[in-house]
Amino acid sequence: MALRDEVIPAGELAGRLAALPGWQGGTAGIERTYPLGWDAAAAMVAEVFPLAVALAHRPDLDVRWAGLRVFLTTHTAGDVVTELDLVTAARLDLIAAALGAPGG
Repeated sequence: MALRDEVIPAGELAGRLAALPGWQGGTAGIERTYPLGWDAAAAMVAEVFPLAVALAHRPDLDVRWAGLRVFLTTHTAGDVVTELDLVTAARLDLIAAALGAPGG
């Protein structure tokens, strides 16, 4: 079964998100804002593109003056949170940490 087909049940989501500090949300999607300056946020976006292509997953990205907001949901599964979203979130945290994001 593909990661995008593994829907996270509502009863499991809070526990799964606890393993991803900074991420929050519900069964329709999860989000996190990385506290980065604009230049670092733009650099992170550049790192996210190859990840998005490799995972065939497209996060919503919102670059702001003092941060990067990321929203994840799996559209092909009906706009719900799947294992693919959680895997992507963990990989995004690694990218942010490499760029020096606090709590990244």
